[in-house]
Amino acid sequence: MEFEAAKKRIEELREQIDYHSRRYYDEDAPEIEDDEFDALTRELRRLEGEYPQLITADSYTQRVHGEISSLFTPVTHEVPLASLQDVFSLEELREFDSRVRETVPNPVYVVEPKIDGLSIALEYRDGVFYRGATRGDGQTGEDVSANLRTIRTIPARLTRPVSRVIVRGEVFMPRASFADLVSKQEQEGEKTFKNPRNAAAGSLRQKDPKVTKSRNLDIFVFNLQLLEGESVDSHAASLEKMKELGFHIIPFYRKTGSIEDVIAEVERIGSIRNSLPFDIDGAVVKVDNFSDREALGSTSKFPKWAVAFKYPPEEKETTLLNVEINVGRTGVLTPTGVFEPVTLAGTTVSRATLHNEEFIREKQLAVGDRVVLRKAGDIIPEVVRVAAHCGSVPFKMPHVCPSCGAPVFREEDEAALRCENPECPAQRLRNLIHFASRDAMDIEGLGPAVLEQLLEEKLICNVYDLYKLDRQSIASLERMGDKSADNLLEAVEKSKEADLFRVIFALGIRNIGQKAAKLLADRFGTMEAVMEASLEDITAIDGFGRIMAENVVKFFALPQSRHLVEQLKNAGVNMVCRAERVDTRFAGMTFVLTGTLPTMKRDEAAALIEKYGGKTSGSVSKKTTIVLAGEDAGSKLIKAQQLGIRVIDQAAFEEMLK
Repeated sequence: MEFEAAKKRIEELREQIDYHSRRYYDEDAPEIEDDEFDALTRELRRLEGEYPQLITADSYTQRVHGEISSLFTPVTHEVPLASLQDVFSLEELREFDSRVRETVPNPVYVVEPKIDGLSIALEYRDGVFYRGATRGDGQTGEDVSANLRTIRTIPARLTRPVSRVIVRGEVFMPRASFADLVSKQEQEGEKTFKNPRNAAAGSLRQKDPKVTKSRNLDIFVFNLQLLEGESVDSHAASLEKMKELGFHIIPFYRKTGSIEDVIAEVERIGSIRNSLPFDIDGAVVKVDNFSDREALGSTSKFPKWAVAFKYPPEEKETTLLNVEINVGRTGVLTPTGVFEPVTLAGTTVSRATLHNEEFIREKQLAVGDRVVLRKAGDIIPEVVRVAAHCGSVPFKMPHVCPSCGAPVFREEDEAALRCENPECPAQRLRNLIHFASRDAMDIEGLGPAVLEQLLEEKLICNVYDLYKLDRQSIASLERMGDKSADNLLEAVEKSKEADLFRVIFALGIRNIGQKAAKLLADRFGTMEAVMEASLEDITAIDGFGRIMAENVVKFFALPQSRHLVEQLKNAGVNMVCRAERVDTRFAGMTFVLTGTLPTMKRDEAAALIEKYGGKTSGSVSKKTTIVLAGEDAGSKLIKAQQLGIRVIDQAAFEEMLK
């Protein structure tokens, strides 16, 4: 390639790579597969090798990527978290060995699996967990200590009080957890994570640690960054040292002095990758001895003593036989492709989601087309591309719900089609579970299993049917009896007295959580007033966004919604706000609650704040009035101190209540 053409192509590559690396590292929402991204970076590296005068300091090949989110406090890594140079062939592994032997004649290597997750650093002081941070750009990361504390395999205390230690690990989402999460997201009509790596990153970088905890993350520790008061001379010894201290180290590794043994282990790991309960995207080869590493040194971006071998994804071609439309629990219409069965990553695949109308239109999919399949993260089957258009007419999504025949609609900000009928049969179980849940009508004993039985026996069809149940029908259910039936009927009867905000929340209006439901109940006082409120009336409420207000107006404009409310009213369900407001001493104040309070739950404290006219928020900002902090307060406390926001403990809060 001529110089000018190479210069133009390098500029194009850098622009593409910067865009896709932002989507991958910073937004946890990649648009292309890893191997496609790797191909772009390989081409850039090759062209820069041919024309070194075109290398710039900001090129992707010269730096570690990763931006710091404003949601978290920055942390400067005392020991930088470097990235590794990727290799894609066995010949490149042999070339790496040759380069190492120019400096170290008889190297010993350690080969280990490359876990596909989010790289983090954990710091312990006197044997106690002090802080954890993401890699970021390798020099500066994000303080995610509060979220890391929810991962059960990260020890709160080490087996002995080492003065100070920093380790590096990879937070990942096990395959089973990823499959469960994607299934739940599909049922709820949410955008699904593309692979376990992005699911792990998105889950760890949450404002609310409860969300992180619910995602069942795990960790493998693989590098000893710093150890005060003790010494180790090799990587293998450091792994055993970390294991002894109580860390969850990488599941296996092999130590060898032969490059052919290295290659054999890389191939072995590749052969078992589909059977592992976690996702890997390669194998890492490291020089074991630390003094040998020091002699080899590093480039501006990579250490010269290690490489990461990347495995190619497995793809198979098949035929699209049919497209089925499934209605999820939130009314989302999801197209599912039915294919001629093929074997991928060790299992037979015959079905894969086609996501939404936009995905089908983009690929111009038609029944009969030859398509290429692969498994995202070796777990979720997906259509990569169309190999040949064999169908005559591209598939089109229906205009009505296949379950109930009601019209479907699409919100401006999303690609999914939704059924607008709140009484759609496909959504019944989800609506019933939500209605009876603790934060809604709080009907004790009416869990998913009982609701499923009630539906199967045709004892109920809608939420208002719960108030028509009789003792004999309930007692006849499996694992139920007279006593259980009496308890359940008592709980159903008690729910009729629930405050208005709970009833509003129980209706399942899109984007309306319990807090928004309280705002509506406090502002309008009765269900009738809420139903008749205009868009302008609702958007005038402090803390209510326009999209939320539009969802409320749209919901109550539907005849089915009004019928639902009327039936609940006829059943005796309360339709009036009964919230007690003692005084308004906290009016105009916004509290942020963080950490563990000595004798009070955070939701109890939040209820008291709202009772006295205040508001609560999940994040600290300049609008925050007071931070109520307990033990292990974490990053919110640090941010409050940086912004000069008043911080109080439970004792001070109780004084404010007197």
